[in-house]
Amino acid sequence: MMTMTNNTASLYRCLHESPVGWIALLGTDRGLQRVSLQAEPQDALAGLGEAAEFAEDRPDVFADALSALDDYFAGDVSALDRIEVDLSGASPFFSAAWEACCSIPPGETRSYQWLAEAAGNPRASRAAGQAMAKNPLPLVIPCHRVVGSNGGLHGYGGGGVGVKARLLELERQQRLLL
Repeated sequence: MMTMTNNTASLYRCLHESPVGWIALLGTDRGLQRVSLQAEPQDALAGLGEAAEFAEDRPDVFADALSALDDYFAGDVSALDRIEVDLSGASPFFSAAWEACCSIPPGETRSYQWLAEAAGNPRASRAAGQAMAKNPLPLVIPCHRVVGSNGGLHGYGGGGVGVKARLLELERQQRLLL
């Protein structure tokens, strides 16, 4: 469930290996603020941005999030719903688009047009695309489930289109087992 807060807090970071690459996490004790998914650990850390330089390396703060990520990659595609996030400062439309994105069932896809409509502005499909492009929490906010109107895969800041395809396939396979 996406929980947003406006309070300031200390920043923490950690690095974690996954089946699709290295995942770097940045957040507060109230929730995750950024996720970077890259092939190399140093690239994953760099993907967190400048704020990560001032963050304390504290994997223990992310124990629940790391457990949920491990469960997701082990086949529990609903595990990501357990991760608390801290997205203070997000614009109202981006927040609405990210909430709508989280409602897309695992293994299914929706178009940017659908996302705009679900976020409350049917004429804002480009803005919905921007919300996905600027998604600070790829995988957790499952922008890999958003595709072009023709069903084609477009960019994915969480490691590229190949990772997007792998994540969708992982989720589809798990749905078949249920």
